[in-house]
Amino acid sequence: MAKGGGFRSAGTGRYVSASYGRSHSRTTIHEAAGKSGSSGAHYRSAISGRYVTTKHGKASPGTTVRED
Repeated sequence: MAKGGGFRSAGTGRYVSASYGRSHSRTTIHEAAGKSGSSGAHYRSAISGRYVTTKHGKASPGTTVRED
């Protein structure tokens, strides 16, 4: 089951507090609450919040989050 509505660090992939996530917006991702369907691994930019290519995600581990 997905953890809902939290912030996750792009560097470590771990969930962080909401206050930390808001104050470090360039290196954290805010995840939507609820169960999500998966079609494989994707990468999301912590800076823009948009999905990026796998190549970019692997090349930028400090500012992207892998979502399975």
